[in-house]
Amino acid sequence: MSLTQISPPIAEPITLSELKDHLRITDANEDALINGALVAAVRAVEARGGLALLAQQWSLTLDTVPYETVILPLSPVASIDAVTVIDAAGAPQTLAPALYEGAPGSPGRLRRAGPWPNPGPRLDGVRIDFTAGYADAASTPEPLKQAVKVLAAHFYESREATSDERIFSVPQSVDALIAPYREVRL
Repeated sequence: MSLTQISPPIAEPITLSELKDHLRITDANEDALINGALVAAVRAVEARGGLALLAQQWSLTLDTVPYETVILPLSPVASIDAVTVIDAAGAPQTLAPALYEGAPGSPGRLRRAGPWPNPGPRLDGVRIDFTAGYADAASTPEPLKQAVKVLAAHFYESREATSDERIFSVPQSVDALIAPYREVRL
């Protein structure tokens, strides 16, 4: 199984200006550093929570045909864009939407709705293309935006990962802010 980003989000859930307000910084001297902390914080929040904060396209490749419901690894899922079976020679065949049932949401799910074609002597995998994330920054929940701000501020203030005096750790408030949106997988 592999998860690959096809298309990244076109923006971040908070702006550089919003983060600078949070940091109480008014000049532009460190905008590049602050923007780097912002991008790193967004990616870290997404990774810690199994989330996509803004709309982005992903491809999940499975090694075998799923006979059970597939729970997509990122939330929220906005749409399931395509399901493709791949034969042993690597030839793809996109399935008709009538052959699967996709359920967007948190978490997104996909299950077979009928028999899938076997394009060769052996089916070698399935690729599920989907869009995950909130539609825009305005629809991204405020607690997740706050988690990004707190973590970006931490990255900005603690520019070194470790030193003799401290060891890097994520502020506990970040996990508390992410927790209601994290999908627990058993």
